[in-house]
Amino acid sequence: MNNKTYRTAMIAVLLLAAFCNVAFAQQTKKLTLQEAVSLSIQNSKNLKISHAKIDEAKAMVQQANDAKLPDFNVSGSYLRLSSAHVDLKTGGSGSGSSPSPNQAMYGMATLSLPIYAGGRIKYGIESAKYLQRAAELDASDDKEAVVFNTTKAYVNLYKAAQAVAVVKENLNTSKSRDSNFINLEKNGIMARNDLLKSQLQTSNIELTLLDAENNYKLATVNMNLILGLPENDGIEIDSSFINSVTDEKTFLEYQSLALQNRKDIQALGFRKKAAITGLKSAKAETYPTIGLTGGYIAADIPHLLTVYNAVNIGVGVKYNIASLWKKNTKLMQAKATEAQVNATEELLNDEVRFGVNQDYQNYLLSKKKIDVYQKAIEQATENFRITNNKYNNSLATITDLLEANTALLQAKLNIESAKADVVLAYQKLLQTTGTTNY
Repeated sequence: MNNKTYRTAMIAVLLLAAFCNVAFAQQTKKLTLQEAVSLSIQNSKNLKISHAKIDEAKAMVQQANDAKLPDFNVSGSYLRLSSAHVDLKTGGSGSGSSPSPNQAMYGMATLSLPIYAGGRIKYGIESAKYLQRAAELDASDDKEAVVFNTTKAYVNLYKAAQAVAVVKENLNTSKSRDSNFINLEKNGIMARNDLLKSQLQTSNIELTLLDAENNYKLATVNMNLILGLPENDGIEIDSSFINSVTDEKTFLEYQSLALQNRKDIQALGFRKKAAITGLKSAKAETYPTIGLTGGYIAADIPHLLTVYNAVNIGVGVKYNIASLWKKNTKLMQAKATEAQVNATEELLNDEVRFGVNQDYQNYLLSKKKIDVYQKAIEQATENFRITNNKYNNSLATITDLLEANTALLQAKLNIESAKADVVLAYQKLLQTTGTTNY
């Protein structure tokens, strides 16, 4: 193989590899809205944080339960003694020499079991369980937020794709019209100024297409990040989601559902129970604690002392007498926490009522907009038809024709956007009422 043939072969291989890399990096995946939501739930970083918080709450429950179990400690030491002077006061009158040990060893094992702690252990377990349940409900609330954000990104991607499609269609129509106008201008039938107006509109449509394609690329990147897919992957939207709104209720029904099903309200309810339990635990700080204790001691100091089988068992009582004159700050903090939770609960109820009202009205508004835009597209289509006929019969100017075309383009964009907005508004209403179906 000569050098020229070898270089040609290498160039072909490199081009093929580059093509394969591009094709691999730009895979296109068709996703339904439900599949997109499932992927986002699976790969959501926010939900991973929520699950970590649940694990943390479970560890706190285990820690509270461990307080019921006995503590068992073992310790031991080996000591080297330097010129130790030992003077044993045994009460005798002997004049024997005192021993001089040079080392000492001892070991100790202690066992303690709480018998009564004023209810602090019991209340600690209850409080930890309430907070664990609150963390689980927070995760459910975060999941509903992920569902809505995914739906929003999916709708935005659909709207961006529709905008690109509509603008491209209009651009092709505008270019075809320009070609006809160029022939008319060459034959002296059309004024050059009218041709330039038409070409100017084509240029404006091309700029609009550039913006639309850029918005589509950004919407695709955002969707991929939410789904946990490579940023350069293409996504093909399944437009059937537009017809996914089926179950509709009255405002009072939605409001009732929100107050019953909202996970943040339920989580706050468990935090309120935890605060009440914390109040009881703080009051128990003034009670004594009683525990069962036991131990074993062994020691060896050569030539001086040997101890083994020194087993002890007993009951210990601990009471902080200073609590009689010191303020119970833990009780004060618990009362403040309970007051905060109660105020937060009232505020949240108001926010939920307003949120349901707002989202319900937005949903009704988005449905009404479809009816208006549907009439608008019929009117714009008819207006363009009439204006085009007038222009062909020299009864309308090129400006009138271009304005009618622009109005028709805008009407097409509006109707596609409005259809998607209904789904988004409905999903927002479901999130606000705590009835997301995922």
